[in-house]
Amino acid sequence: MTRSERLMFGGALRYDLSFTRHEQPLLRLSFWQMARQFPAMAALVGRAAWREDRRALLALLGAEAGQGLTRAFVLVATNRVLVALFAGGPTVERLRQALPALLAGCAVAAVAALLSAVSVAASGRLEPKVERVCTARFYRGAVRVELAALEDADFHRTLDAGRFGTDSVRMMLRSSITVVNALIALLASAVVLALLHPLLVLMLVLIAAPKGWGAVLSARRQYASRHAWIEHRRAISVVTQKITEHGCGPELRVHGAGRMLTDAYDDMSMTMEKEQQRLATAEAATQTAAAAVSGLATLAAYGVLWLLLTGGGMPLAVAGTAVIAVRSAGSGLTALVLQVNRLYEEAMYLQDLQDACEGAERQAIPAGGTPVPRPLTEIRLADVSFSYPGASEPALRGVSLTIPRGRVVALVGANGSGKTTLAKLVAGLYLPSAGRLTWNGVDLREADRDAIFDQVAVLGQDFPRWPMTARANVHIGRSDQRPDQERIERAAAEAGAADLVEGLPHGWDSLVVKGFERGTDLSGGQWQRLGSARARYRGAPLLIVDEPTAALDPQAEVAAFRSLRSLADDGTTVLLITHRLAATATADLIYVLDRGRLAGAGTHRELMSVPGGLYRAMYELQAAQYAVDGTGNGVPRANGVPRPGNAGTGPGDSHVDRVQG
Repeated sequence: MTRSERLMFGGALRYDLSFTRHEQPLLRLSFWQMARQFPAMAALVGRAAWREDRRALLALLGAEAGQGLTRAFVLVATNRVLVALFAGGPTVERLRQALPALLAGCAVAAVAALLSAVSVAASGRLEPKVERVCTARFYRGAVRVELAALEDADFHRTLDAGRFGTDSVRMMLRSSITVVNALIALLASAVVLALLHPLLVLMLVLIAAPKGWGAVLSARRQYASRHAWIEHRRAISVVTQKITEHGCGPELRVHGAGRMLTDAYDDMSMTMEKEQQRLATAEAATQTAAAAVSGLATLAAYGVLWLLLTGGGMPLAVAGTAVIAVRSAGSGLTALVLQVNRLYEEAMYLQDLQDACEGAERQAIPAGGTPVPRPLTEIRLADVSFSYPGASEPALRGVSLTIPRGRVVALVGANGSGKTTLAKLVAGLYLPSAGRLTWNGVDLREADRDAIFDQVAVLGQDFPRWPMTARANVHIGRSDQRPDQERIERAAAEAGAADLVEGLPHGWDSLVVKGFERGTDLSGGQWQRLGSARARYRGAPLLIVDEPTAALDPQAEVAAFRSLRSLADDGTTVLLITHRLAATATADLIYVLDRGRLAGAGTHRELMSVPGGLYRAMYELQAAQYAVDGTGNGVPRANGVPRPGNAGTGPGDSHVDRVQG
């Protein structure tokens, strides 16, 4: 651990990511333990390939098996050529006798080249297809998972692990092919050597085993080092990625933070240099030791060959073929060792992908259900409670209320009172833990949830800011239909975003993300207007808005609330969540939540008439900063301390929010 790591991270930096649970198993297993599990690992990716493209898989396996057979034929042909060349008689006659075997060897080599091309083509067809299908299965499953399941930490880690597994599909298929190829090459060489002389197989083991040992040791050392230093590398990544981030630019320059980060990079990188030097020295020592042992084994093997040759137990041509076979098998063994290590690692991640897909299917929102009558007339909650997975206390307790059609219904309460949870229940994103929630009389548990989603539009304070064009950011609100430019522009005009889009460098084709051609950056208020246009474009009968004016200036805030009122006048039901109680004064119905329970219901005037009521207390707390006339209209008091730039917004200023929450 370096001085910079201790200063900036308080110690070694470790991400709490799901893939870290595979580090120790990979380091504990020996090569032979991994090798014994190769059939199961290969079957895992083989099943996926078989499902998607059987013809390509069969062509690939056939080409790899054919290449192994051609290696055996080449060795046999080589032996025939050497036998002919070492035979007695005139040179021309010996060459004539060797010609058929030589031509056969050339033909087999040509077939091997053709099979290699078939393998490349089949692999190129199969790999991206298997990767696409497996990855698409994961993402399609992830977007259908019940929202409550994502609140479960264990299940969320399962999904997170599956995301890393999507990168392993192609690599594992490729590694499996390489391992099969290396195994066939080894088997072909061993069979030919056994046919030539049984002792030659022992020679192969004596010469290739030290090289295999060196490859295993080097691979394990590299792997152990990579995982021992992975936190150090992550720390370097965390430090350096901030250097080029747009939002960090001012502080990097004004505060001189850039010097601190670049010095930290130098400090941490120098320790990495020492680790690389250590690995290089160890690698050189391992290679020297492996080469020495292999050299001694080679001398011993040549001694055996000498005895066989002098004793008449082996022709000279066979000895030459044996040397060629041993050299070929040695390189194949090295490739086999490296790829089995890689294959096992990728197999663990691929199993994570399989587990995530199966888990997502078990936790998926059910398809179909009882049809929900249209149009929306009423949403009713009867004694509804809800608890998040693993939570010790319910988020909602025995809530009963009604949301009528074409009204502005406000949910108010302190932070953590259950407002957002209730809104997600109404939208069908959560199912009640107890009680009954109905849409037009249909119980949510039995209803066609997709039909409910189709009638809901959501606009939250932290709504997604999609890295797309301005047009796509609005159209994604109703992405199941073809883009309708006229509707898009009308929604933008109603949300006050028309001038915003007209001012962009490329209009509706402007990318609202920095770093790309035609890219531009939007302020928080501009994004909020674009998000409002998205919600309007969706045209759903229920609009759920959560703190819709947090990033707007006072004038835009007033316009936004008037716009919500106009939507209700047109028949849209608006479920409004806000801390700015001045906005609730014009709501048709207000529900007050306190620690998950319903603490009050009525109009603004009715709730203000309750002495000691929670709503009245909250409203008066916020109004203390303003001269308010009781209807929500007011101006800042002379001794008030409203946030600069928000004077005149009325109760709900962020200073009051902090006092409240």
